[in-house]
Amino acid sequence: MNEVIQNVMEYLTTALIVVGVLAFVTSVIVQSIKEMPGLKDVPTELIALVIAELVTIVATLAGCNYFKILILWYYVVAAVIAGFFVYMIATGGWEKLRNIWERTKYSK
Repeated sequence: MNEVIQNVMEYLTTALIVVGVLAFVTSVIVQSIKEMPGLKDVPTELIALVIAELVTIVATLAGCNYFKILILWYYVVAAVIAGFFVYMIATGGWEKLRNIWERTKYSK
């Protein structure tokens, strides 16, 4: 049982590091391109969402290729879902999520 907990903790730690790096890369890319001539009229939140999705999908495919894992359709679906988490973190979404939690949680 102790080995199982240790493995779970290793995977969770790795996943958090990967999501953090992807959020950082997303933020850097968005800050670099949001003032480009063709993107000035597009909302920054939309740019961040598209970049987060692209970065996450590319990172998933690159990871599968690096570790020689067969790319299955549900890996891509999981990458799209993970892209929303990367977007939320990159755009300060944890603050938004905390505000939602504070508004909806039961208080005495």
